[in-house]
Amino acid sequence: MLLTVEGILEAEGRLRLLEPVEVAGPRRVMVTFLDESAEDERTCPAVVSEPALARDWEKPEEVAAWSHLSQLPSL
Repeated sequence: MLLTVEGILEAEGRLRLLEPVEVAGPRRVMVTFLDESAEDERTCPAVVSEPALARDWEKPEEVAAWSHLSQLPSL
């Protein structure tokens, strides 16, 4: 199972996930450190551009163009 969840690594080393995750037992995880700090999230280019990109993604012609991907079998 691959799952990506946003979190914050506290100064004392504790990892705080920003949404609940349920697992049946211990799991290996990979942690990616982002350049920006949690306080700078509002200036992160990906976060700032999300509303503008969403307008394009929601256009009917875009939905139609990418609809074939929803028909792929799940892995």
